[in-house]
Amino acid sequence: MENHENKVVHCLILPYPAQGHINPMLQFSKRLEAKGVKISIAITKFLLTTLQDLSSSHLSIETISDGFDEGCSSQTRSSQAYIDKFREVGSETLARVLRRLRAGRFPVSCVAYDAFLPWVVDVAVEEGVSGACFFTQSCAVDAIYYYTQQGRLKLPLAENQVVEIPGLPCLEPKDMPSFIYSPESYPFVLDMLVDQFCNVEKADWILINTFYELERQVIDWMRKLWVVQAIGPTIPSVYLDNRLPDDKEYGLSVFKPMTEVCIKWLDDQQDGSVVYVSFGSMVHLQEEQMEELAWALRRSNRPFLWVVRSEEANKLPRNFLKEIEEETRGLVVSWCPQLQVLIHRGVGCFLTHCGWNSTLEAISLGVPMIAIPQWSDQMTNSKLVMDKWKTGVRAQKEENGVVKREEIEEYIGRVMEDEEMRANARKWKQICREAVDVGGTSDRDIQDFVSCLATKFMTD
Repeated sequence: MENHENKVVHCLILPYPAQGHINPMLQFSKRLEAKGVKISIAITKFLLTTLQDLSSSHLSIETISDGFDEGCSSQTRSSQAYIDKFREVGSETLARVLRRLRAGRFPVSCVAYDAFLPWVVDVAVEEGVSGACFFTQSCAVDAIYYYTQQGRLKLPLAENQVVEIPGLPCLEPKDMPSFIYSPESYPFVLDMLVDQFCNVEKADWILINTFYELERQVIDWMRKLWVVQAIGPTIPSVYLDNRLPDDKEYGLSVFKPMTEVCIKWLDDQQDGSVVYVSFGSMVHLQEEQMEELAWALRRSNRPFLWVVRSEEANKLPRNFLKEIEEETRGLVVSWCPQLQVLIHRGVGCFLTHCGWNSTLEAISLGVPMIAIPQWSDQMTNSKLVMDKWKTGVRAQKEENGVVKREEIEEYIGRVMEDEEMRANARKWKQICREAVDVGGTSDRDIQDFVSCLATKFMTD
């Protein structure tokens, strides 16, 4: 991406400061870098202080402020006040970064920003650089929020309402994102999500963390509205096409995985025998659900690896850790290298909240799923996993939102023994690898983005 005048295409990547948003944008950055684009990652000053093993990263890092450089409570971070402050202070500090880089050797050509931060494109336009809006969730969920923003989906939904959106199967209220299904429970979050589209027309490109074959119909519909590129799945190359042989981990992480403990334990298990359980980096389970899950795993008579974050450990049943240690059939860890676990020969299924990153990882690595969605986009993802892609099942909850131990135990047996489901998982794994390989649909979308960006920059 460098011409005879030594002009270099430089892309500044700005993720929302949460692990599930950082990972896909970081992986996209690596793909761009491999195609000759200079990359800088912009993160908040507080986030920089929380990252693990930053010394091993070769990335060029720029810092901006969200207005809370010393950190803030989880309650503040989940409030309208945080979003407003981030917009106010972030706009000023981002503009200063762009101006400073403009005066240097490598001015920024494009800002690729998380769709949760729509104000970024206003700053980009003001500073004379291109903007690429990056959606970290599925195209299906993005379409639902767009329909809501356009007023074409009236809330609250009727109890038995069937929702029809181009490119998607018919959806019931329970299949919708929690912010749509129960907007009164999340007073400001729905506004933030629909605001992703408040100025999207200013962006030069729309980038979505999916691959075309997985969401063909809804992507085709969205391409009638904007310049859309499906650039996923954004997971390290060694697990897909291996074209970036050093790309083995995501990189910037706020959690420290217990890698050696997990892999050593898995190595001692029989092929396809392990139930892997993780609810990601943000989900907080009810204490009753933790107890039901613990009993189900013990009663399944199958080895299990369960990720229980440190702040959730007090919800485990009394003496549970001691008892499973004596039985040597289960392992509970505070965090794990999920990709290494999912690809391990010992893992037979993935019991998951069905966050989009975890869903894409399981599809990419051919692991069937048991979905126990909790909130956000997880209900919609689990609907597609079960009914469209047929690579897993969705557990049924009681009225109090808890899945009982008998149900979980039954689902574990069903998924571990269902050959058709396992065959579907292997099929999608192959389709995914073809999409990211040279000439595949996702690779072509990334190359198109880079080529358009280079052409635009060189002619400015």
